[in-house]
Amino acid sequence: MASRYDSSLQSQNPISQAQNSVEKLHYAVSQAMSHPNDRMIEQAQNRLVHTEQAVRQAGNSLNGQAVEMAEEMLAEEKSRLASIASRQQGEQTK
Repeated sequence: MASRYDSSLQSQNPISQAQNSVEKLHYAVSQAMSHPNDRMIEQAQNRLVHTEQAVRQAGNSLNGQAVEMAEEMLAEEKSRLASIASRQQGEQTK
């Protein structure tokens, strides 16, 4: 999966910024999964907001395939984060 998020050879344009942002979101969500506490989940949710903005900005690019890939990765991370947040909320209500 690391190669999917590898953007080290790309220049800083809206698409590479979106891909870098998704990579950071992936890391934040992974940290929240490893250490599911309110602070880590909040950090991942903050990163999600930033990533959504970066992907929206990349949407104006002519490279539709790259934007589509970033959107798919964003959706995957949103799903992972939602599952952590709901699990954490369920544990707090017990």
